Amino acid sequence: MLSIFLQGGGSPLGGFLPLLLVLAVMYFFFFRPQIKRQKEERKFSKEGLTKGMRIVTNSGIHGKILDLQDTTLTIESENSRLKIERSSVSRELSAVYVTKDKKEEKEKK
Repeated sequence: MLSIFLQGGGSPLGGFLPLLLVLAVMYFFFFRPQIKRQKEERKFSKEGLTKGMRIVTNSGIHGKILDLQDTTLTIESENSRLKIERSSVSRELSAVYVTKDKKEEKEKK
């Protein structure tokens, strides 16, 4: 069966089959996960942000959300306030700070 595809004899579809298989593998292993990740990031920047959440921007600024508008938000970082675009938020760090605070409380006791 495989020798038919390698020899090039048979149907003209046999010549395109390896190319189609490569494209299918590229789609399922490279493009599909990236598209899924982009959808999750868009959903997070539109619906996932709330006041009091600790975040990191794409440029690496850590801060706490003070105010939310339609396309922008105000964050507090090291006693300064910055107004940034919602799309510049990279990820949430609230869980990191909660676990860090719990560890500090245990060390104090």
